[in-house]
Amino acid sequence: MRPDESRTKDGGGLVHGNPLYHWIALGIASVLLLPLSTAILRGWVPPWMRNRTGGLRLRAFGLLCLYAGTPANGVPRLADASYNTVMAGIAVGIGCSALAGLLFILAAGKDARVPR
Repeated sequence: MRPDESRTKDGGGLVHGNPLYHWIALGIASVLLLPLSTAILRGWVPPWMRNRTGGLRLRAFGLLCLYAGTPANGVPRLADASYNTVMAGIAVGIGCSALAGLLFILAAGKDARVPR
C-alpha cells in the first residue's frame, strides 16, 4: 500500500499538498495583507502610496480580497477535506484573486484621473 492510498478513499487524492506551505501562506498573508489593508481603510497611508491616493480604498479592498483567497484555498487542504471541498476552495480563491485584480485596475484608473 502506498502512503497516499488512504487519502484517496474519500476522494481527496493528492490535492492537499504539503501543509507546511499552506501554513506559511496563511502566516504571511495574515502578517502582511490583513494589517496593511485594515490600516489603509482606517485612514493611514503608507509612505510609498502617498502620491497615489485616488484609489487607495480600492487598493485596500483588493488587498483584503487577496487575503480572503488565502484561507479559502488553504484551510480546506489543512483540514484534509474532500476533493470537492478543496476544489470549491480553489474556485473561491481564484474568484477572490480576480476581484482583487479588478479592484487594482480600477484603483489605477482612479489614480490616473486625480490631478497631481
